[in-house]
Amino acid sequence: MKLISAIIKPFKLDDVRDAVADIGVEGLTVTEVKGFGRQKGHTELYRGAEYQVDFLPKVKLEIATQSENVDRLIDAISNAAYTGKIGDGKIFVYDLTQVVRIRTGEMDSEAI
Repeated sequence: MKLISAIIKPFKLDDVRDAVADIGVEGLTVTEVKGFGRQKGHTELYRGAEYQVDFLPKVKLEIATQSENVDRLIDAISNAAYTGKIGDGKIFVYDLTQVVRIRTGEMDSEAI
């Protein structure tokens, strides 16, 4: 089992959600986050004053899935989140050692 964690641009969330649903993924968690990578933020102009924005708004998706679905999921997220511009995001893949569905007590594969 794997946990896919993806950081994407907020306006791409609907596209990514649709792409993930199209390949049969039934659940995901979305969190609004702020951060920066190589771009180190940017400057903006507000009421005539220029200021530095260090942390850019992003969306973090977390999806627990079977190991055999990882490559299809990465492709779906990558294609849907792609703009070709700096800040498109990153995808991280983690091993899941155990999953428990609280309501039923189901474990691991049945809990996903």
